[in-house]
Amino acid sequence: MAEPPVRRNTILLSASLAANSAMLQLSAAVATLTVVLVVGVRSLVGLGPAIVLGTGALSALPAGRAMDRFGRVPVLVTGFALGIAGGILAAVGAAFDLAFPVLVGLVFVGAASATALLARTAAGDMYPPSRRARGISFVLFGAVFGAILGPTVFSPLLAGKDLDADALVLPWLAASAFMVVGLVLVASVRPDPSKIAKMLAGPERADEPAEKPAEFAVILRRPGVLPSMVAAMASFSTMVGIMTLTGVVVVDRGHPADVVFPIIGAHVVGMYALVIVVGDLIDRIGRTRALVGGLALMAASAISLIWFTSVATIAFTLFALGLGWSFSFVAATAQLADCTSPVERGKVLGLNDLLSGLTGAALVLIGGFALDAVGVAALALGGLAIALAPAGWIVRYSLRVRAAELAPSALD
Repeated sequence: MAEPPVRRNTILLSASLAANSAMLQLSAAVATLTVVLVVGVRSLVGLGPAIVLGTGALSALPAGRAMDRFGRVPVLVTGFALGIAGGILAAVGAAFDLAFPVLVGLVFVGAASATALLARTAAGDMYPPSRRARGISFVLFGAVFGAILGPTVFSPLLAGKDLDADALVLPWLAASAFMVVGLVLVASVRPDPSKIAKMLAGPERADEPAEKPAEFAVILRRPGVLPSMVAAMASFSTMVGIMTLTGVVVVDRGHPADVVFPIIGAHVVGMYALVIVVGDLIDRIGRTRALVGGLALMAASAISLIWFTSVATIAFTLFALGLGWSFSFVAATAQLADCTSPVERGKVLGLNDLLSGLTGAALVLIGGFALDAVGVAALALGGLAIALAPAGWIVRYSLRVRAAELAPSALD
């Protein structure tokens, strides 16, 4: 049997995430501003990202289940198609000051981003457990190029312009064009990574009918699953809560709107630029240490927002926040892939993203009100608490599991 084109598929999936990363940067930077400028209500500053995150969360589990049933590629193609439509609708709403197209467009953007991020399910399919975190990191690495493309394209479109809804039309159209490129890339992945997962299980199993997936209740009791989901929820919530409201913080501190894109770019670089090194370290040091270390770094980054006010220091804070997320997110993904079979992997990662996205959406919406009422200290202290509390629980959980594993041998 011929070797599957793992390297080619990895490159294609990685490049598609670069396109999604560019769309994500625009959404993170101006979704808040788009809604406020069109709707005209300052206290709804968290509504835009809450819609994106909430829709993404609700889309993740159905998308994951669909991946297990129909394959990874058809679902990814559908996700990028939604992203194209979302960018166009947001541009139309901004051009004509219509709230409905903007809100629907953000719904599509959320569904697209969540579906595209499930490309890591495909990455988990194509690599054995000993190299899985590194394989996932190869696919995620593509997003760093989106961090470069985003500021390069979007900053000039806003530079020197009055910050009104009309100024956001071209950036949203450009984001839609990025998603067109992503659609073409994922449509070129062959064979479907779910088939490669069967090949890795053994040539004799490649043509066998799919095994029956276990129920969620059974999967959640497997050692390592709950800590991974808790870490993913905490890290994602902290990351998006701070990232999506950074644009408002920067403008409120007197900086021009166009500097938001380099700051978000620094954050995305932190998330993905070192991800290959991160993935290799996770395979070496273990999943639990990476989960806890990533959350601790995120906590330190969040609290530093109280004291860091310049563009450079905020960019550094966002970079460190992204790096902490990279450790916890890749470790959680690898652990969940380790604990599941190919026919369970999509729905489990979808459930993980559902819980993470809903938590993140709720915290962004609450964070928007808190930022408006109290200031950046509320955002920083909230991020500190959300990241640190789960880290302590994960350490205690891992110690209990280790003690339970050693107990039978101690009786022998």
